[in-house]
Amino acid sequence: MRYVQPIRDMDQVQEFMEYFEATDKRDFIMFMLGINLGLRISDILQLKVKDVREKKKNGQTCIRNSVKIQEKKTGKFKQLVISYELKKALKDYTEDMSAHDYLIQSKKKGPHGARKPITRIQAYRILKDAAEKIGYRGDVGTHTMRKTFAYHFYQETNDVATLQIILNHHDQADTLRYIGIEEDKVNKVVNGLFKRRKEKDYE
Repeated sequence: MRYVQPIRDMDQVQEFMEYFEATDKRDFIMFMLGINLGLRISDILQLKVKDVREKKKNGQTCIRNSVKIQEKKTGKFKQLVISYELKKALKDYTEDMSAHDYLIQSKKKGPHGARKPITRIQAYRILKDAAEKIGYRGDVGTHTMRKTFAYHFYQETNDVATLQIILNHHDQADTLRYIGIEEDKVNKVVNGLFKRRKEKDYE
């Protein structure tokens, strides 16, 4: 599997968001789902409108407060909170979609007129192309969104135990390695080694 890094700089996360929002609403939703829910791309691509939208008794439709999925890789069920920003984006995006439509569906129709979700390869190309367009120089892949969620969750909470549960990792060391925290620490030490002293230090 290609080794990729989280997008550590929030300004760069914002650049990706703005690029996708301006160019393709579907790709914007894919990115928003990835960085807000921390799901693997295989689970994102299986999401349908009915998974995030419900009809109330008065006939109005609204976005759910959470989404429940069964992870393809582990078979485990997981329920995740849908943030305010993601709810807002999903409400606008799904307004004219049917309940059984895939959220991240291909623009090409199948033999019977139905649309399947895009492939993992296409998702990778979408992210890679966006990175090139905005001048992002980090390593990008389909895991970038999940790692970005995890990295900023940890930066916000410093709670590796909860993050370990969210990511279904065996131990906390795996989680810290996954989000690149150990690499951050090494880089900080290395960059501080053998700094040239200022002239006043020799006086």
